[in-house]
Amino acid sequence: MALVNSGTPGKLKLGVLISGRGSNLQALLNATTAPDFPAEVALVLSNKADAAGLERARGAGVPALALPHKNYADKPAFEQAMTRALEDAGVQLVCLAGFMRLLSPWFVDHWRDRLINIHPSLLPAFPGIDTHQRALDAGVRFHGCTVHYVRSEVDSGPIVAQAAVPVQAEDTADTLSARVLEAEHQLYPHAVRLIAEGRVTVEGNRAVLAGPLPLPATALNPTPA
Repeated sequence: MALVNSGTPGKLKLGVLISGRGSNLQALLNATTAPDFPAEVALVLSNKADAAGLERARGAGVPALALPHKNYADKPAFEQAMTRALEDAGVQLVCLAGFMRLLSPWFVDHWRDRLINIHPSLLPAFPGIDTHQRALDAGVRFHGCTVHYVRSEVDSGPIVAQAAVPVQAEDTADTLSARVLEAEHQLYPHAVRLIAEGRVTVEGNRAVLAGPLPLPATALNPTPA
């Protein structure tokens, strides 16, 4: 299934879920200022009323809503409230951007192939938490980030796009994390553009991309002397 633009002519309507500062939200907001970007943020939603990302959204003139999960009797009530807010805003694609709540199978299935996440590793390597330290401990030469469609299994689902970051000999988890975050800010808008342009089709557990999509040059780490 490929998503089709609606709402503002030529613009796919995004809902962005956050829990904190919203740096990837800011990357999406920055991208939407370009006239040729094929998506717009219709709603920013947080489970925390004090999430800094809400002010980022309001500063950009984007509707922002806090739905503290503690105000609801249980997870189904909370997720139904989120879904109502997203659907009332006409959201077509939900983007997780530092949303620190595990989503139920009901929510994932309801938004199936309309729900994406950005994860700080080159999936399927290092799902879960502490990805940067685990990458260093494993001695990998490349680390990075992945945008993928969400499935009920944690950090699984069809991969839309990835960005690779070379691991340096002197890296710590913090320095590696900072470089991966810079890559995330480039990758997330790129992946959203591909989806909004109708160039991504989900077939089984694969996201199939329509071209032309030139490949990057081969990267070596360490580079030859």
